[in-house]
Amino acid sequence: MAKAIGIDLGTSYSRVAVYQNGKVEVIANEAGNRTTPSYVGFNDQEILIGDAAKHQVATNPANTVFDIKRLIGRKFDDNAVQKDMENWPFKVENDDGKPKIKVECQGTEKSFFPEEISSMVLSKMKQIAENYLGAAVSNAVVTVPAYFNDSQRQATKDAGVIAGLNVLRVINEPTSAAIAYGLDTCDDGEKHVLVFDLGGGTFDVSAISISDGVFEVKATAGDTNFGGKDFDSCMVNYFIQEFKKQHKKDIASNKLAVFRLRTACEQAKQTLSSSTQASIEIDSLFEGIDFHTIITRTKFDQLNSSLLRTMLEPVEKVLGDARLSKMQIDEVVMVGGSTRIPKIKKRLIDFFNGKPFCDSVNPDELVACGAAIQAAILTGDDTVKDIFLIDVTSQALGVETKGGALTPLIKRNTSIPIEKLMTYTSNSTIQVFEGERKTTKLNNMLGKFELSGISPGGVSNTEVTFHIDDNGILSVTAKDKSAGQDITVRIDKGRLSLADVERMAAEAEKYKL
Repeated sequence: MAKAIGIDLGTSYSRVAVYQNGKVEVIANEAGNRTTPSYVGFNDQEILIGDAAKHQVATNPANTVFDIKRLIGRKFDDNAVQKDMENWPFKVENDDGKPKIKVECQGTEKSFFPEEISSMVLSKMKQIAENYLGAAVSNAVVTVPAYFNDSQRQATKDAGVIAGLNVLRVINEPTSAAIAYGLDTCDDGEKHVLVFDLGGGTFDVSAISISDGVFEVKATAGDTNFGGKDFDSCMVNYFIQEFKKQHKKDIASNKLAVFRLRTACEQAKQTLSSSTQASIEIDSLFEGIDFHTIITRTKFDQLNSSLLRTMLEPVEKVLGDARLSKMQIDEVVMVGGSTRIPKIKKRLIDFFNGKPFCDSVNPDELVACGAAIQAAILTGDDTVKDIFLIDVTSQALGVETKGGALTPLIKRNTSIPIEKLMTYTSNSTIQVFEGERKTTKLNNMLGKFELSGISPGGVSNTEVTFHIDDNGILSVTAKDKSAGQDITVRIDKGRLSLADVERMAAEAEKYKL
């Protein structure tokens, strides 16, 4: 049987792995690196993906796209999107409420939806696997942050389809990491593990019970727009002000200068993980002025003190939702490159009163490894130990009822897959929301649909069924009980249509590597 792969589609870097010969192998790209930058660059001759794209970003910033994971599945007017756009050198436009990236591609102006950019990164990971395996690859498990909402999950799955992949499962990153961590110990009796997953652009915390081959997520929390890049931003903002003080010049509006400073700050952050100070040296940063300075680990911690304080909030929330005490957590598993920041680990160690931390695994590769294991299981590979996975919803899902109230059908941290039915009196419009607030205006609307045949101002005795599949993706069925009318809808607020996905998949053939 053809091999199925696991892909960790990251904000900053992506990884691909395969389970074969009784073990997981993380596959290196053509440069020999086991991580590939999630960058796509466009020039007059070709499209560059990965290392080649990142290497030319300083000379071609407006046509090099990155951080796409912070954009996929979101609406253009999302506050997080608007904030991130201030830091990106490439252009993002509004296309009927959806963000679209505008670049110069092979001599002409082109626009791409986030799903298309992500599909190019996925195509690159597919190609890396095929070169290594010497055979075509079509089946894959792709990971997403546990706190990704319905639109972000569907958009990621659409990106896989555009890339020519059969996405077997969209799996939560901390759950995937737990599979890789616990596969060899899942028969050693019950244990409770807390997965702390901080990547370049997303943050998840999950409490997971592992026992007799069953991996059960008890609770999850997080932020899909928080990660290592936010620590970089604190440094960038500080040094913009330092440059202004020293040279009386403001570089904030010069996107190329800010990007070069951001790159230097990212490198300094990485150095500070192992050293107590790091130098930042940028020749001709702005108007021919060189910028050379030093930052200490203490100063880095001060600049990021507010971020560091808030990082324990999801941990406390997860423990409360899972009804677990600190003492009941057997081990803390650190996932994601940003967990190398010393102060983060120290805060967690102090919080758990010296609880053991799992240091035997590579935090960068654990998610991809778990995805590869899950891919092997889903394709019937009998050489891998069979496991049973129980994941949960990250947010409550419901409908708007009288007075703009949110009436939840499915609560946060409910095990999936699941189906829930509710009967209520409604007008012709049914609106579906996700979130924890009591009123719908404070939550995220996933979509709305009409029950035909009801006169304006009329009401219907409506039966609504929510179904969440193994991917965490929602479908809704509504029935007007008085008229016997059934409607099944694909919640498509902010999503691509099925026709768009098929068209983009066909167009993607033009951009194949």
